[in-house]
Amino acid sequence: MVKKKLHLRTCMGCMTAKPKPELVRVVRDKENRISVDLKGKANGRGAYICRSADCLKKAVKAKRLERALECAIPPEVIAGLEEILSGAAE
Repeated sequence: MVKKKLHLRTCMGCMTAKPKPELVRVVRDKENRISVDLKGKANGRGAYICRSADCLKKAVKAKRLERALECAIPPEVIAGLEEILSGAAE
């Protein structure tokens, strides 16, 4: 039986490398629209966040998401992420 390679990505909040399925992906597409990619398959530049509200707060405060995506993050996207992460905690 062949083992699948485990792809690691770094959380922009806690800066810890974790398996890709454990993280939420934020994507900037060619038209510079920012969206949350729950499946992890959307085209564009991506950044990853743990499923923790604390990591999101750290990433926003340190502007790591903005640097990783190379553009400003709209407040609606941050609010959407907070909603998704609060739902994941329950």
